[in-house]
Amino acid sequence: MDTRQPVALVVGAGDATGGAIAKRFARGGLVACAVRRSAEKLEPLLAEIRAAGGVAHGFGTDARKEEEVVALVERIEREIGPIAVMAFNIGANVPSSILDETARKYFKVWEMACFSAFLCAREVARRMVAREGGGRGTLLFTGATASMRGGANFAAFAGAKHALRALAQSCARELGPRGIHVAHVVVDGGIDTAFIRENFPERYALREHDGILNPDHIAENYWMLHQQPRDAWTHELDLRPWMEKF
Repeated sequence: MDTRQPVALVVGAGDATGGAIAKRFARGGLVACAVRRSAEKLEPLLAEIRAAGGVAHGFGTDARKEEEVVALVERIEREIGPIAVMAFNIGANVPSSILDETARKYFKVWEMACFSAFLCAREVARRMVAREGGGRGTLLFTGATASMRGGANFAAFAGAKHALRALAQSCARELGPRGIHVAHVVVDGGIDTAFIRENFPERYALREHDGILNPDHIAENYWMLHQQPRDAWTHELDLRPWMEKF
């Protein structure tokens, strides 16, 4: 049995939700392995986790590239520890009219939001089901409002997020009976990020009234899902501020 410290692999560990997820799992005693395309952008997050007493590693990986994902998972499992949880959090929210959308951009959005999730889930799940003593682990996918309905000017994003939700459902039905908890989290609302602050100041002002999602509170729900006993697993969880319409 592998006695090394378990790993939380966070793919798409950005400055808001992904970073908060990495910090929460590190605080819970897991080794945080944070992934972005640019490893340099991870340095502030890694420093914060380490300063708080956690263990963290950063990886510059393009999750759309099969060979890079295969190498990433293999390296973590070989050099750091067994992956106990994978949180997929890559964003691809790029609005465009269907009249102006290009095939290249539409395909790229799908690659980012869905295809990369498939690659990461496949590689991690292969390790999880093969664990000594039987399969165990958690796969968490970040969804959005677009996972549930397509909005005007969001055809590419909604299509990719619908596909991600279907991927999560298929994974849950196949891997759940093998001991792997798969959950899809619908994040329905504005998140406290620099992007919202700079581009939607009226929306950002709502944070004073708890009207905008706090990344740390989102991360707390990911931790809860990972901790659930397997006789009461949640597959889909939706998170939104109390004043958000739905």
